[in-house]
Amino acid sequence: MSNNNTKSLQQIFSEIPLPFPSKFPDAQISGIAIDSRAVKPGTLFVAMQGGTVDGHDFIQKALDNGAAAVVGDRDLDGLSVPYIRLENPRRSLTWLAAAFYNWPARKLTVIGVTGTDGKTTTSNLIYKILIAAGIKAGMISTVNAVIGDETLDTGFHVTTPDAHDVQNYLAKMVDAGLTHVVLETTSHGWAQFRVDACEFDIGVVTNITHEHMDQHGSYENYRAAKARLFTSLEMTGEKPQGNPRLGVINRDDDKSFSFLNDHIKVNRINYGLGEEADVRAEDIEYSPTGIKFTAISKDFRVGASSKLVGTYNVSNCLAALTATVYGLGINPQVAAQGIAALDGIPGRMERISMGQNFTAIVDFAHTPNALKVALEAGRKMTRGRVISVFGSAGLRDKEKRRMMAETSAELADITVLTAEDPRTESLEGILEEMAEGARLKGGREGETFWRVPDRGEAIKFALRLAKEGDVVLSCGKGHEQSMCFGRTEYLWDDRIAMRAALAEFLGMDGPKMPYLPSQDKMEEEWLEE
Repeated sequence: MSNNNTKSLQQIFSEIPLPFPSKFPDAQISGIAIDSRAVKPGTLFVAMQGGTVDGHDFIQKALDNGAAAVVGDRDLDGLSVPYIRLENPRRSLTWLAAAFYNWPARKLTVIGVTGTDGKTTTSNLIYKILIAAGIKAGMISTVNAVIGDETLDTGFHVTTPDAHDVQNYLAKMVDAGLTHVVLETTSHGWAQFRVDACEFDIGVVTNITHEHMDQHGSYENYRAAKARLFTSLEMTGEKPQGNPRLGVINRDDDKSFSFLNDHIKVNRINYGLGEEADVRAEDIEYSPTGIKFTAISKDFRVGASSKLVGTYNVSNCLAALTATVYGLGINPQVAAQGIAALDGIPGRMERISMGQNFTAIVDFAHTPNALKVALEAGRKMTRGRVISVFGSAGLRDKEKRRMMAETSAELADITVLTAEDPRTESLEGILEEMAEGARLKGGREGETFWRVPDRGEAIKFALRLAKEGDVVLSCGKGHEQSMCFGRTEYLWDDRIAMRAALAEFLGMDGPKMPYLPSQDKMEEEWLEE
């Protein structure tokens, strides 16, 4: 990451709110990197201990590439450039980057969105409302960064981008004359301090359900990581444009609502489908092509429609409406126009139609709650059957496997269990854990659920079972562009796979099914690779 400016090392450190050594040599810094391969002459290299890699092992490579200074947490001497030892380089990175880029978040109104499910959709809805209101806005999501007319891909399997990337995107937005940014944040991003210097003005939480227990250890720890968004609102300094400091929470999310409602020390407001919510929805209509509802609060009543589907998207629309109307003073009618302007999110309940007489959908649902709401949305679309295809990732939260299979056994008519990033775990073992969950809820293998290890074959199998009017949902991958077997990422897009399977099913030309090693290899071979 580099910009055209240079800034002195001493000046950068003088601006950060963390302790650092009182004396060290100065240097001119022209960029910040955490990967030695990204180091160019003039870069400040921040060495961090990662899950599998330790940045301190790559300090020499960073120096070879021209690093002007190094930050780490070890006692090191004899380096040819200034070395500053800090207690927690990862936590410091966000502040160092913010100082280097001249605190871009202080020049923007920053709206943070977090939650287990619905973050990306809600972020996009808020962004569309800002655009409808004539506001010059940018967005950083787990899918991409939108800066004016420029859209930057934020990569494969990405959570919140790294701290110095976030600050770089924010600086680009300031340079482009933008005034507002919507920033989607994950629990990983909060736990790893990636967004601590983002000076949030409005915080939105969609829900906090079962996810990432492997990383956070408990629901309470996971919830606490999400809640840091609201704690950060207290820390935001005054901005020339004002800062509303508003917390927006989901009244319907039983597990998190009372905790967050007590936790938030700044202004707060809630939304939901029930009468007790500050902003609520009435007269909800569902169809396969969208939703309609009336949004009501003590201050307004406005009709809204969206091309998104399902009850959970009524919630996401209410979250966006509440944040923008009460946080930014946007007219509710204009907010409704913004909601209507969103065509859909790639890989989020995305319909794939090639003339078949049933509905085929690709969705990102990869948590028990997301799968539940996706299947419920599918149920509202049809009088026919709901057929679900999904897996559960290797080297991730194992409890999810049983829970997701139980959810599908209860809510879908037919379940097809398959691969979703098995990584170095046994795919057969993962599928057995899932099958056990399906059986616990009355699933009968070969009648109501099947195991088809290869994901492409699983989608084809589901299509062969589909009858006129049914809904086939392929869940878990959504917009993602790869799938991991062993330690290798194979190019994979569920939407291409669905089109390939439909083309074969309908006997017409279409894309080729993407390759996965499960098509032709015994599992032991790719596990060993």
